[in-house]
Amino acid sequence: MPRLRVTTERIDDPGRILRRLDPRHPLLFQRRGQGLAGVGEALRLTFTGPDRITDAAAAWHRVVADATVDDRVGVPGTGLVALGAFAFSGRSEVSSVLVVPRVTVGRTDEVSWVTRVSVDGEEPDAAVPPRTPLGPEFRSPLHPGRMSADDYERAVAAALSHIERGDVEKVVLARDLAGRVPREADLRLVLEQLTTAYPDNWTFCVDGTLGSSPELLVRVDRGVVQARVLAGSTARGRDAESDQAAAAALATSTKDLDEHRYAVESVLSALTPHTRALASMEQPFTLKLPNLWHLASDVEGTLTDGSTSLDLLSALHPTAAVAGTPTEAALSLIDELEPFDRGRYAGPIGWVDANGDGDWVIALRSAQVSPDGEVTAWAGAGVVAESVPERELAETRMKFRPIVEAFG
Repeated sequence: MPRLRVTTERIDDPGRILRRLDPRHPLLFQRRGQGLAGVGEALRLTFTGPDRITDAAAAWHRVVADATVDDRVGVPGTGLVALGAFAFSGRSEVSSVLVVPRVTVGRTDEVSWVTRVSVDGEEPDAAVPPRTPLGPEFRSPLHPGRMSADDYERAVAAALSHIERGDVEKVVLARDLAGRVPREADLRLVLEQLTTAYPDNWTFCVDGTLGSSPELLVRVDRGVVQARVLAGSTARGRDAESDQAAAAALATSTKDLDEHRYAVESVLSALTPHTRALASMEQPFTLKLPNLWHLASDVEGTLTDGSTSLDLLSALHPTAAVAGTPTEAALSLIDELEPFDRGRYAGPIGWVDANGDGDWVIALRSAQVSPDGEVTAWAGAGVVAESVPERELAETRMKFRPIVEAFG
């Protein structure tokens, strides 16, 4: 394992950190203009298999123990930090990664900083990455991938049969879209579109996995753990009156409330062994996004066992919001009914620092861009007893909208 030397210092407000990224290999985790932008790679760790997250937590502990860190700012996200993206399934052929950038520019409302990393005694990059103009615009229409709309409705109908037999209570089924971008495409254009259209989401890009997720899987900040659970959704109305009617209908929908309850219970069950005074909302609230309404619940507690954000990923993933209930039965049904490898779709993506603090979201409203420009996007819907195949298909269309518009 290489030894890292890390220095963090304050800088003047860097402005839009997205403009400082490598156009072809951006490393970004941002919300409301705040977050981390990485350039280059000082260290890349890859993991596969069912123990990929626990292996990553152990490897990160070794990296931290061997590193020399001079952190002159001292807030979460400064000092030694890695951005990571994990495959949804332990059976995935897609690797999970932790990447330590050579240079990271960070920004919050209170402070901005630059972190420089050198490897095995080499000299670190001295300059703060400059802002550079965005490249030529491009369009990449996305079209049906390995699962057509008709195939998806048939898969939902098959899932409903399993639910009726009592095999599962809920299963989340996804379908895919495919496209291509020019090999030299500036991926910052896609990220810029997402940050502009969805500023309240967490916009991310790690190793070609990019998107803008509304769902915080877990945040660890100096001993406090938080999560935001989303499950149950409906389209926005065409005017103010129909929009409020849609939100009210969602808030009282038995089908959506049941789906949401399964998701909240799975998060509480995963976090309870690690916390005290864990609290969640008695009733979900309706979260307004530009293209849809979600049922949402916030969870917060105090860690009692020293768990890092990576440790908690192992406990939390996959939640009922992206897999189903019971988990193992739902995962088996996903393998049976989905004709593709989800890759990192619906897996954890975010960052971790040397203290174990970090923000991790679920990689939703996302796509994978391969080195040769192939694009694959996914969207899913939770299937429960009251589901209707046509409505679940319509829900995936709503959820595809951010990534389809960003590329197209």
